[in-house]
Amino acid sequence: MLTTSTASSTPAAPTTIQGPVRSRRPQQQTSLSSFVTRPMDPLRQSKLDEALVRMIACDFQPFSIVEDKGFKEYSHLLDPSYSLPSRKTLSKTVMPRLYDKLRGNLMDKIKSASAVCLTTDCWTSLTTESYMTVTCHFIEDFQMTSYLLDCFVLTERHTASHLASELARVTNEWGVGDKIVACVTDNASNIVSALKDHLHWDHIPCFAHMLNLIVRAALKEVQAILQKVKTIVEYFHRSAVASDKLKATQKQMGQETLRLKQDVATRWNSTYYMLKRFTEIKDPIIYTLALTNASLPTLSPEEWNISGEILDIIKPFEEVTTEVSAEKFVTASKVILMIRGLQRIVTRYQRNPSSSEHVKKLVDSLMLEMTKRFGKVEHIQKLADATCLDPRFKKQAFVNQQAAEETVKRVTAAAGAMNTVQSEEENTSEGVTGATASAGAMFWEDFDERVASLRPSATTSKTSDAMMEMRAYLAEPLLSRTSDPLAWWRSCLPVYKTLSEVMKARLCIVATSVPSEIIFSKTGQIISERRNRLSPSKVRELVFLNANMA
Repeated sequence: MLTTSTASSTPAAPTTIQGPVRSRRPQQQTSLSSFVTRPMDPLRQSKLDEALVRMIACDFQPFSIVEDKGFKEYSHLLDPSYSLPSRKTLSKTVMPRLYDKLRGNLMDKIKSASAVCLTTDCWTSLTTESYMTVTCHFIEDFQMTSYLLDCFVLTERHTASHLASELARVTNEWGVGDKIVACVTDNASNIVSALKDHLHWDHIPCFAHMLNLIVRAALKEVQAILQKVKTIVEYFHRSAVASDKLKATQKQMGQETLRLKQDVATRWNSTYYMLKRFTEIKDPIIYTLALTNASLPTLSPEEWNISGEILDIIKPFEEVTTEVSAEKFVTASKVILMIRGLQRIVTRYQRNPSSSEHVKKLVDSLMLEMTKRFGKVEHIQKLADATCLDPRFKKQAFVNQQAAEETVKRVTAAAGAMNTVQSEEENTSEGVTGATASAGAMFWEDFDERVASLRPSATTSKTSDAMMEMRAYLAEPLLSRTSDPLAWWRSCLPVYKTLSEVMKARLCIVATSVPSEIIFSKTGQIISERRNRLSPSKVRELVFLNANMA
């Protein structure tokens, strides 16, 4: 009898557990949207376009950068959704929009200024177009503030009347025509006549320009030595072999490798820097010239000593030029003190004369030129007022005590006049608030006549208040010379309300026209060989953005 087995005749395959069972998801088809870049939000596109224009203006880049292959690739990697605008869109749409926006914002700021100082200058570009620039300086929240108002092409001759009309146009557009306390320029006769005879503005000569004339005239006494130095410097700049040999010599002598500097005819301090660098690497220069056997006029031991004396004498002039050229700090109040300081230094050299006749003549020329140009500096009213209202200096800055007293009286009178105007405005705004209904009745005549002689006039009262403020101000201890005078005025505003208003109209004055010259340096970088076809209107917008976006 056969029995049936329940077990399977085919043995089961062993089961191996390798890990948890994973559920399989059906594979999804990749959507087309993952391969297509979504268009950028219009607002973000606009912001990036403006940022691109700011980069072009700040970094002196050409509009054609948007057509450069490398820039395109870089921009695409940063954000594939950003569509680079064309150079035409940038220059004709985006930049004018940004220019108008910034100009409007600055106009609102300048409207709040109670007094402004201007600087102006003219310059000829690489494309032989003549540009005129106007900068504006004022005190905002007790800080020096500076903006470029305009940089434009002058299409007519630079006559005094034409310059005056252009300055009037710019200041009227910006609404500062009635706020100008001074305009700082060089001593060119046409601009001086435009300011004094046509516009009737107070003109203050550029202090840096005056220093340049003084030192340039004096350096003629040592021109033979300077010409030798200049010839040697030019030789090393022209000859790559000599330049490389000079570097190698400096390394062999264990010195830092320094390049020689060339001077610029329009800036005396560039001559100082050239001579300073020349004496710093004296030994490497002598050794290299001997090796190269160049047929150059070399300096004798005596001339090397004279070079060192020249540097010592004119170094203070370089220090003054550097300090007075700052536009973010109060500078006009320092001019009188700087001049007196320079005169004292030169007097010291006169009393202890050099053994060199050339150096003696240099020193005498410096003193003669300073006396001629700065003999009456304490009587330049706006500069004297600024010095008096600087809590670091006050009357102590004056050598001529009569000039000091006249300045105090003038500032006090200005404060009194300002006080009276403010009082009248307040009375007008108050109207008849608090007056009785019978204020004009006839029965008050007797009382009014009897007290009229006892009551001081409003003008007298306000003048007395101004005098009291001035006395208290002068009695204050002098502020440290390295302190910020505007910060002091901010802290003392509740005490000297009227004087602080006069201060804003004096300490806003800058001592030099360097701010305008800096604008032209930037304009020269914008109008380059690569960008010499820019229209004057585009140059104007680019310079404005570059100067005012910092």
